[in-house]
Amino acid sequence: MQNIRLTDRDYYIIREIDRWRVILSRHIKELTGFTGQRACDRRLKKLMETGYITRKHILYGVPSIYRLTNKSKLLKPDADVNAKIRVEQITHDIRVLDTAIQFHKEKNIPYSNMLTEKELHKVDGYGNRKHQPDFVYTKNGKKICVEIELSQKSKSKFEANIKDNFMKYDTQIWVVPSLNGKIAHILRNHISRYANIEIMNLEGTKDESTVNSMDTVQIDTEILF
Repeated sequence: MQNIRLTDRDYYIIREIDRWRVILSRHIKELTGFTGQRACDRRLKKLMETGYITRKHILYGVPSIYRLTNKSKLLKPDADVNAKIRVEQITHDIRVLDTAIQFHKEKNIPYSNMLTEKELHKVDGYGNRKHQPDFVYTKNGKKICVEIELSQKSKSKFEANIKDNFMKYDTQIWVVPSLNGKIAHILRNHISRYANIEIMNLEGTKDESTVNSMDTVQIDTEILF
């Protein structure tokens, strides 16, 4: 196994792989400041050759997913190297990171201001599986949560999550497949009771009938080769 001189960026790579449920090489490029994908992939290859990370192809049509190895705990002692990937959630989890990156670009939200669902659960304790949003961030003193909702939950669970977000956050942004779809319709029906709801679709178009606290953003929806 080769040795390399570790850089600050290597520590960033380990940190970002650890704090998101699913991460691809193109995400790592954006999160850690590489100017080109080739340079990013070369560094990832070095970290794989030296045993800090691994990658695995899990779902047809989706690029390989990067994971941490036990050796990565030398760089990040609290790294969750045994985190499970739920195959049925891979597409959702990729959308979550795409959205976070685009919010960073379009809304100037520093990644350091974002807390992921995985990090929020770590604070709760993994034995306490209460609802947490896909990620949260702060801006201008406001706490904002973001939910990527690709498929409809049960009515009771959906409303419980909306109410929980209303109690905890100044704004709850729901990113849905279509502003004319059933999920968006259900959300609109709750706006009279939970006035902090904002609805966006996966293309970044905002529903002007909801909270107008954010500008339009463009969300990358292309995840398959």
